[in-house]
Amino acid sequence: MPRINPLKVRHLHTALAPIMALPLLLTLVTGSLFQFAELTGQESQFFWLIQLHRGNFGIVNLSKIYPFLNALGLLTLLITGLLMWLRTRRRTRAS
Repeated sequence: MPRINPLKVRHLHTALAPIMALPLLLTLVTGSLFQFAELTGQESQFFWLIQLHRGNFGIVNLSKIYPFLNALGLLTLLITGLLMWLRTRRRTRAS
């Protein structure tokens, strides 16, 4: 099994986090607001939120790939964050 370079993991995480912040925030906010609209029976007035949630930004329609890019970015952040966390825990136990 190849050894994972912790510096490369940290660099990947640091580079990807600001890039993924906006799409993840947009997905979180639009999904939550649409759910609230649905609970209040007003989903038909806020269908545009679900379009944004799915990646349809009007002229730029990324609805076919947006969920996969979001998932891939989030999974990468999760894995790199977990690897950094595990490395920190191992280091503190060794001390």
